[in-house]
Amino acid sequence: MKISTLRTILTQRMASNSLKQNYWAMGDIGEKISNLRGKQATNFRKTIIKDQLNYIGNRVVPIQGESRQRADLAIKWLSTAQKATPDNGVSLGYFLNNNRQMGFKESYPETTGYIIQSFCDYSLQYNVKEYLKHAESMAVWESQVQMASGAVQGGALCEKAKQQPAVFNTGMVLQGYSTLLNQIKNETILTSAHKAANFLLQDLGEDGHFKTHGAFVSAANIKTYNVLCGWALYKIGELTGDKKYINAALKNAQAAMEQQQENGWFANNDLTKENYPLTHTIGYTLQGLLEVGVLAGRQDMIQAVIRGINPIITNINPKGFLAARFFSNWQPASLSSCLTGSAQIAIVAFRLYEITGDKSYQEAGNRLLNYLKALQQTHNPDPNITGALAGSFPILLGSYMRAGYPNWATKYLLDGLLLQDRLEISNNNT
Repeated sequence: MKISTLRTILTQRMASNSLKQNYWAMGDIGEKISNLRGKQATNFRKTIIKDQLNYIGNRVVPIQGESRQRADLAIKWLSTAQKATPDNGVSLGYFLNNNRQMGFKESYPETTGYIIQSFCDYSLQYNVKEYLKHAESMAVWESQVQMASGAVQGGALCEKAKQQPAVFNTGMVLQGYSTLLNQIKNETILTSAHKAANFLLQDLGEDGHFKTHGAFVSAANIKTYNVLCGWALYKIGELTGDKKYINAALKNAQAAMEQQQENGWFANNDLTKENYPLTHTIGYTLQGLLEVGVLAGRQDMIQAVIRGINPIITNINPKGFLAARFFSNWQPASLSSCLTGSAQIAIVAFRLYEITGDKSYQEAGNRLLNYLKALQQTHNPDPNITGALAGSFPILLGSYMRAGYPNWATKYLLDGLLLQDRLEISNNNT
């Protein structure tokens, strides 16, 4: 990274964050370092040291091939994360806790929702019915914890009195429902899907943006990444033949496009830092807009995605490292990488290759995925880590979901691996 880029990141980040925010960020790192002391954290401490040395020394060696093997490891870890909970939801992830131990957290309704899609896709691609059954058990659980309004709560599972609705979470569970219902019949899940879709319809404003963001993100009026909910709405509209869902999806996608600047960057597109969004939320926006555009045959939406991803591709380094955040001029706004976001950008790149035939997108997707494969845990002494992908690189000093393995990082790695393997097989057969 150029010295000028480093100076820009530090200057702008310090200026945009309050003293309190900077204090809490440093305090969080300090607390996690403190929790690494003691025998119970020995293995994770070694994992972190190795990870940090790989980051400092630029030692990561991208891995070619192995897509199917890595996908198998990823889905087995996600199955472990489901089995670790007392219900059929998937644990939020595996993290260092205040008792200086690693452990699985509570079930997480939002990401369990779109993990259903990943399990369905894996089952269909490799004809492994076991994972379709896992997906159905997740969906039934989602219907059991769904709020009376049809919404899905924000955050990890909690008692009903404390639940707060969140549009994005609702859309992600609807995504899981609609994917599963294309493979099986289940009236309970179909009823829950209608309830979730109707909640989204009621929440959509005249401006095309959703309103109920929940308590776990900033209170901005617009969250552009909610366009991923539009994809879920379009899918349930196609499944049920109900055009009001499709029309709502198109209205939301149009509103998302209006947030795009001439250089491809999207405004109002982060969980908390709209001035320098995560690749995670950028990935949500690009994928939602792309898939609605494909389903609707809207070339303008696909072109908007191309404008949005091309500047990102130029920022992927030769090995496959991608900064976690970007300023509005597409300059990196982070020294670390958000691994979930890198996987999501790879997925969009692979899909653009499928749609356009432009091999530069496949190359970009491969560069990102091959780097992530090198960071996926494969031979860790802790069996609860094997197959997982961390939230950040480096895992402790990174800025996103540090000191652990959120389930959605491995979910998006799995999705990317499925696409990569499919494309490799297709290319070998032609």
